[in-house]
Amino acid sequence: MAGLKWRRLVLKVGSALIAPEAKGCSTRYLLAIAGFISECRQQGVEVVLVSSGSVAAGRAAIPFAHQPLPINVKQAMAAVGQTRMMQSWRNLLDFDCAQILLTHDDLQHRSRYLNIHNTLRTLLDHGVLPIVNENDTVATAELKVGDNDNLAALVATVVDADALIICSDVDGLYTANPRSDSTATLIPEVHQITPDIHAMAGGSHHAIGTGGMTTKLQAASKATSQGIDTLIINGQKADSFAQLLAGKACGTLFHKQQERLSAKKHWLLHSLKTRGELQLDSGAVQALLHKGASLLPKGISSINGDFDKGDAIWLCDAAGKQLAKGISQYSKSELSKIRGVHSQQIESILGYCPSEVVVHRDDLALVEG
Repeated sequence: MAGLKWRRLVLKVGSALIAPEAKGCSTRYLLAIAGFISECRQQGVEVVLVSSGSVAAGRAAIPFAHQPLPINVKQAMAAVGQTRMMQSWRNLLDFDCAQILLTHDDLQHRSRYLNIHNTLRTLLDHGVLPIVNENDTVATAELKVGDNDNLAALVATVVDADALIICSDVDGLYTANPRSDSTATLIPEVHQITPDIHAMAGGSHHAIGTGGMTTKLQAASKATSQGIDTLIINGQKADSFAQLLAGKACGTLFHKQQERLSAKKHWLLHSLKTRGELQLDSGAVQALLHKGASLLPKGISSINGDFDKGDAIWLCDAAGKQLAKGISQYSKSELSKIRGVHSQQIESILGYCPSEVVVHRDDLALVEG
């Protein structure tokens, strides 16, 4: 096979590649990555770059000895580092680049989600390279995606990419940690991300990064469920990019799943943060999983969390297993009054009945299937 088989890809580059010493941007690894992006464009492949590194790039400008870094210090470092990181990429590339800064809040609101899609699509149509990063200067814990591996998977879905390439500092997914286990072997292909595959992941050993193999597998799971091939490669090796450009196997390839979630279901399942959970009785579980039914108040056994109407909630079985995520038509206080009753009784109990269902089937996504 000659050349890349994908027509649009998202490339994720982490802090350890942007600022390997955590003292500012370095071209040590970025030259090869920039060359890969340029060659992709020459081959007619559209690229969206998800680039970490703003905090690491700005760390030297704001000396702070204590660990962990307070949120205000990290945000100040990000404010300095974001411009440095963008300038670094701009110096390495001979075409226009655009900065896109996102928070989880941007991705969980449907209208903003669509606006992001339209902006990215317009940039690609005009040959501009979108460079996406989490908006670390303003994002708080409640608003953060948390790591750029998962952000890259969400971006890949937004732009309808057919490939997600995650650059790591190892060759891919191993059967064990290759740094501590000499018998660890590289897994070249994964057709389904099972619990056994997740068990192979370890944490990040980089103080400047937030993503280890665990978050990379989470990202791969999100992307492959949306029909997006996902690769984990060694971004420290220029040969990784040469092999990809030649159409050769490289790293670990997570094959896309044949069954694709709709854009709305994927957004609901992977972008919305939950505010609570409902435990369902056996009848409601069967209706949910096998009949494509909406959730009625009659089927709710217990309620946890504090949520309002319109918030996302988990729907769980009696053992607490998360079966689906949905948008609640009622607040917790309302549900506590109508839990376990027939829909016809809602109005007599609350004095109003905005909906006969708690979660409509159109606003619900199963965790599996």
